[in-house]
Amino acid sequence: MADGQAPIGVPLTPVKQGRGSYVGLVQIIGLKIVGVVVMILLVASFTFFLVRLLPGDPVKQAYEQLIMQGASPEQAARQVEVLYGFVSNEPLYLQYVHYLWRLLHFDLGESISYAGLSVSHLVASAAPFTIVLVLTGIMASFLFGVALGVLAAMRRGTKLGDFISITGSMLHGIPQFVMALLLLYVFSTLLELFPYGAPYSAGLQPGLYPAFIGSLLWHGTLPVVTYALSSYGGWLLATKSSVVSVLGDDFIMAAELRGLKRGTVMRYIARNAMLPLFTILTLSIGFMFGGSLFIESTFNYQGLGTLLLSAIGVRDYPLMSGSFLLISVAVIVANAISDAMYVFIDPRVRRSS
Repeated sequence: MADGQAPIGVPLTPVKQGRGSYVGLVQIIGLKIVGVVVMILLVASFTFFLVRLLPGDPVKQAYEQLIMQGASPEQAARQVEVLYGFVSNEPLYLQYVHYLWRLLHFDLGESISYAGLSVSHLVASAAPFTIVLVLTGIMASFLFGVALGVLAAMRRGTKLGDFISITGSMLHGIPQFVMALLLLYVFSTLLELFPYGAPYSAGLQPGLYPAFIGSLLWHGTLPVVTYALSSYGGWLLATKSSVVSVLGDDFIMAAELRGLKRGTVMRYIARNAMLPLFTILTLSIGFMFGGSLFIESTFNYQGLGTLLLSAIGVRDYPLMSGSFLLISVAVIVANAISDAMYVFIDPRVRRSS
């Protein structure tokens, strides 16, 4: 070997990672946080004006009805204020300023339809039932859909692969409310195996004891199965498409030509095929706070979806704004977490960062 030359593949000087990379990472995280805050502010503002531009105002209707019954404007205003907790006679821009001020103090206001109860209390009471329902359905559909999607991709062109793909396409094409009505009719009306309505049996107090947990599981089985079956087809088809795309890449062919073990090749396939699915999964978890409106309304399951529908029906502005804001914040945060996690799960993004 000639003097001054290094062996092939060995750098002449060691690669040192300075503090600049960590400073850059901190800057990226800071920009992400600022972007999340700005996006939440924009969504909150849009939700405020959208909700108040909807036709119908229960407070104004009650006020006008009292006026028609002979009450003076002062008497009508006092009665409405006692009934709803406020009178919406302020200009819209002042209502918006007060809304932002309360929002900065994490105060979502008081509900109109549930007199005396805060929006935060109502949302916090309904959120656990929706989280358990939707999160269980998401994870069940994700695990089964991904596993069978990989099998369908590896066995494509065979009877088994075609059968799995057809069942996934059929289930993916059935709307949620049709699936819910079908399961409700068969298992609750005909066979009477599962109850209908309410997340747990009447007379039970929520708590971590066997009777309540068993009742919660019993009442939540059909909604969870409905959600899982409705989402299963989408996961299966997305996984199959992603795996088939990865199977055609050059590095998979090179790995097979080098004689690598089948398990090693499958790990390469799984790591690359799961990247787009990871984004969909995090966004699905973010959307779970919106619940499943059709499923919860069909089974009369008292979650966030049912709460939001009732708020829309009576034009409960604070409850509508709080519910929409919670769903939006969950999706925005889930998207930000997904972008941050990509740095760790995808080496290409990590190198570019």
